[in-house]
Amino acid sequence: MPVKEKLGVVVSNKMQKTIVVKIENRYPHPIYSKTMLKTKKYLAHDELQECNIGDKVLVQECRPLSKRKRWKLVKIISKSSLIS
Repeated sequence: MPVKEKLGVVVSNKMQKTIVVKIENRYPHPIYSKTMLKTKKYLAHDELQECNIGDKVLVQECRPLSKRKRWKLVKIISKSSLIS
C-alpha cells in the first residue's frame, strides 16, 4: 500500500519538534458544481525544528507518534518570505 503524502502550509511552530500544517482540499459541490474549499490541520513531526510559519512543506503519513501526531515532515518545498 502506498504511503500518503500531502502538500500544505505551516501555520504554527510553537511546540517542540511539532508543526501544524494546513492542507486545502478542493472539490465540486455535488448539486451546484461550484468548487468548494475545505481545510484541515494536521500535526506533523519536525525533528530538526527547521520550519517557520508560512513555509510550504511535504508531509508523509507515519506510525502514531503521540495522541494526535501521525505525520512527519519529509521536506520543505519553499521557505516563507516572512521573518519570524
